[in-house]
Amino acid sequence: MRETGTTVAKDTSDRIKGQSTMCKPPQSPAVDIEHVFVHDDPRKWSKPRKRFTLAIVSGASLLLTLAVSIYNPAINNIIVDLHTTYEKISWTLSANALVTGVTPLLWGAFTEVYGRKVVYLISIVLFIIGSGVAGDAKNVTVLIVMRAVQGMGASAVLTIGAATLADMYDPKERGAVMGIYYAAPLLGPSLGPIIGGALAQAFSWRAIFYFLAIFGGVSLLSFLFFKDTFRRERSLSYQAALRQATEARRTSSDDVETLTISVSAEKKELDSVTPDPERQSQAPLKIGLRHMQVVTPTLLVFKRINNVCVLTASGLIFGSISYCLAFTTVRTLGAAPYNYKSLQIGLVLLSLGVGSILGSLLGGRWSDRVRRRFQEKNNGVSKSEDRLNSSKIMLPVLPASIIAYAWMADKKIVIAPLCVALFFAGFSSAWIYSSILAYIVDANTGRSSSAVAANSFLRGIMAFVAAEVAVPLQDALGDGGLYTLIAGLMVIVDILILLLIGKGSEWRERAEETEKRRIASSVTPS
Repeated sequence: MRETGTTVAKDTSDRIKGQSTMCKPPQSPAVDIEHVFVHDDPRKWSKPRKRFTLAIVSGASLLLTLAVSIYNPAINNIIVDLHTTYEKISWTLSANALVTGVTPLLWGAFTEVYGRKVVYLISIVLFIIGSGVAGDAKNVTVLIVMRAVQGMGASAVLTIGAATLADMYDPKERGAVMGIYYAAPLLGPSLGPIIGGALAQAFSWRAIFYFLAIFGGVSLLSFLFFKDTFRRERSLSYQAALRQATEARRTSSDDVETLTISVSAEKKELDSVTPDPERQSQAPLKIGLRHMQVVTPTLLVFKRINNVCVLTASGLIFGSISYCLAFTTVRTLGAAPYNYKSLQIGLVLLSLGVGSILGSLLGGRWSDRVRRRFQEKNNGVSKSEDRLNSSKIMLPVLPASIIAYAWMADKKIVIAPLCVALFFAGFSSAWIYSSILAYIVDANTGRSSSAVAANSFLRGIMAFVAAEVAVPLQDALGDGGLYTLIAGLMVIVDILILLLIGKGSEWRERAEETEKRRIASSVTPS
């Protein structure tokens, strides 16, 4: 069974055989772009190879979240050592978040032309450089710039990791796989504070960045054994670039040879939905940097109402929980009456990380189960939005846990109840996010890397805003007011997900039909 936005089993081979006896030329079977013929199909790889690839990508995805969380417990130490303030040090978070959001658009376009592996290698090298120089920073300005370089490198891994998994797994398997994949970077919020706190307390905050550089080096070595999963025949962005290059060559007055191309051959090269396997053996056009599309694929993602809703929900969760909640908790625990040191702060934040890991693993598996249940109920028809029903059970838990944390932190009660509230905030947010991430990939067939890049872009913007307003809001509203505001944002997340469950398939299918008509008109000979 093949699954894209709406999944229906089709027996195309019988149709082709039946048509072969007709006098009329047979029509090409309608095959969705995720299932066109490709050489060495990653979907048909052995389970060990898929798991090996999943392990490499998941391990590398730790780079970004570890770089953020390992840093938090040492913030007070950095402020003292570099003679700076919370307001200035917040820029090390803001710059990292902003670059993490913007550069995935470039990485996403790059990977749709040159594949996944080269992007992984280049980005990790950038991460290593940023980490090493940051460890030797003598002032906060250098630290801010190098944190931006770190974010530039780490963002690529987290961005195209989901696209890599979409290359290997069908939609019916993605929930559980995405849960495992997303659980790996969540080890960052779990282990990062402890590792960072221990390194800062035993050595100095600089040891944190040297540790990250070493970790990046290990990840770089692992990708030497990575087998690229990208197949250009299954990429809408690559096919659009191919159409552009073909049209440019066809209309060029200088290229005499191009003018002899027959209309039928030209039409085949322009076919972006069902490319002919035999055509792939012909000499392909050279697609390079000049054909990279950065803005167009992202605009197509944001033109869909369902994407706007799900990406907004994703950004609100990331900015509020991963940045604002974690950063301001460091301030709360470092002040009276707690007066915790780096390692103690790390141990408290561990509750948020452990909850996030469990929520991601269990939520991903549950979303697959819910999707299968709806598919059986609807006579084999499955919609991408079905899996979002799995998040319903956690929608009320997320804002409730943050409200509880808000007023317990405001009243400065004993630490144990705060840890419980942080655990449930992490568990519920990751449970919801695992189905959101799988949905982003499922609902954007043939454009998964662009969709995930758009997701990273909006998450980065939200995180940038969160990092900038966190300290002023905490000072103005106190812990109770700040976290109540975050709880209100999580209610908006709940509303957006419920809207997607009710109207998402209608919005998505309407957008898909519009895009199909646009592509059909663009390949019709004049």
